[in-house]
Amino acid sequence: MAAIDTPHAVDSTHHTKTYHGACFCGAVQLSVSGAPAGMGYCHCDSCRHWSAGPVNAFTLWKPDAVKVTKGADQIGSFHKTPHSDRKWCKTCGGHLFTKHPGMGLVDVYAAVIPDFPFEPGVHVNYQETHLRMKDGLPKLKDFPAELGGSGIAVAE
Repeated sequence: MAAIDTPHAVDSTHHTKTYHGACFCGAVQLSVSGAPAGMGYCHCDSCRHWSAGPVNAFTLWKPDAVKVTKGADQIGSFHKTPHSDRKWCKTCGGHLFTKHPGMGLVDVYAAVIPDFPFEPGVHVNYQETHLRMKDGLPKLKDFPAELGGSGIAVAE
């Protein structure tokens, strides 16, 4: 997954670190441990509609690195496509994470884990963007080839 690796994904100091997060009301709490597989921004239509924003900041983790520590019975789920299983809090509606079974990864939204040192490495689905971001990071048409996308870079 070289296309989505970031400094923290290979930084050995983060392999044992645990970060805690929660939904908007705190009824659901979770933790992520170790280093993420990648971090960045998604510009796809689904993420924009789900987040009610022009872009979604993601952190990708192996499933065993993500633990729900409180309120598992308060988690709702929505499958728009077989590629994503979006999770939210049934109490407040706060978004939590998305399971991506085909990729073998879980996207814990960066805003949900406020103390995590988010360092984006890539923009995905940039062909769908509604917010141009000139930050020098790679902009991919869809996803990295390693994750089933074309891996094609597009202009900033």
